[in-house]
Amino acid sequence: MRAARLIKMVLLLQARPSMTAAELAAELEVSERTITRDAQALSEAGVPVYADRGRTGGYRLIGGYRTRLTGLGRSEAEALFLSGVPGALREMGLADAASAARLKVSAALMPSLRDAPRTAAQRFHLDAPAWFRETPAPELLPAVADAVWDDRKVTARYRRQDTEVERELEPYGLVLKAGVWYLCARVPESGAYRVYRIDRFTAVAAGGERFARDEEFDLPGFWEERAEQFARAILRSRAVVRLSAAGVRQLPYATDRVVAREAMETAGEPDASGRVTVTLPVENEDVAYTQLMALGPEAEVLEPPGLRARFAEAAARAAALYR
Repeated sequence: MRAARLIKMVLLLQARPSMTAAELAAELEVSERTITRDAQALSEAGVPVYADRGRTGGYRLIGGYRTRLTGLGRSEAEALFLSGVPGALREMGLADAASAARLKVSAALMPSLRDAPRTAAQRFHLDAPAWFRETPAPELLPAVADAVWDDRKVTARYRRQDTEVERELEPYGLVLKAGVWYLCARVPESGAYRVYRIDRFTAVAAGGERFARDEEFDLPGFWEERAEQFARAILRSRAVVRLSAAGVRQLPYATDRVVAREAMETAGEPDASGRVTVTLPVENEDVAYTQLMALGPEAEVLEPPGLRARFAEAAARAAALYR
């Protein structure tokens, strides 16, 4: 336990110029007194940990000290090689850099762990795009990715409905969602953060000016919040549906799982026939028709009247086919 903590402490100090005892204690989840003892142990073991005294002091490594990755365990080494997404790296133009990085890490591993890249690749593969849909990489993705990595402002033109709009953007991060690439960017003019589909960009030009990145920006948290807002924003209509027990079980597979769960939480008690009536948020009648049709006779649409009429007509046609 302590050996793993000491290795992590060295790696933390390699990654940053200096860290206070309080910062190290928070990262390692120990007391500052333990940090002091660990620093002394590292120094006695030949690791050049130096303590700067004073109110603004901290711990740092001196002499450009670097450690090889000999402290990695097998599970850690295998997890490291699971972190790559080959298709996404290729689309961003980073496949060669990723390959070189993997070779360097492999060379630094202990001989007993050299097979970690192979064993990880044999057991896990991430296929990001959705089924039954080809999603070619946007032509301008490499240019956008370069600007993201380099914190360079870009001037981008993109399609918005029937017009093209030009904006200066500070590109903060890329997201690959179900095979579609998105750019999360800050608009300097307003200071707002926006999400753009990269396949709608018609031109991207990176200037020489770098922007000062807000270090508090949390890309996963921002994306999760915006994705939830988007999912709820498109649900502008309601459908009242009576479900059988089988329909209740199948509902999460026919529509959004969160929407289905929340609808069931507010549903009433089953009626005499065992069916439950739920009010389901939907995008529009066309989308609701496609989604609920998958439930077949396990769902009876009660409202809106127009949607109920469409299901009644479809049921009549189906009955005629199978008569």
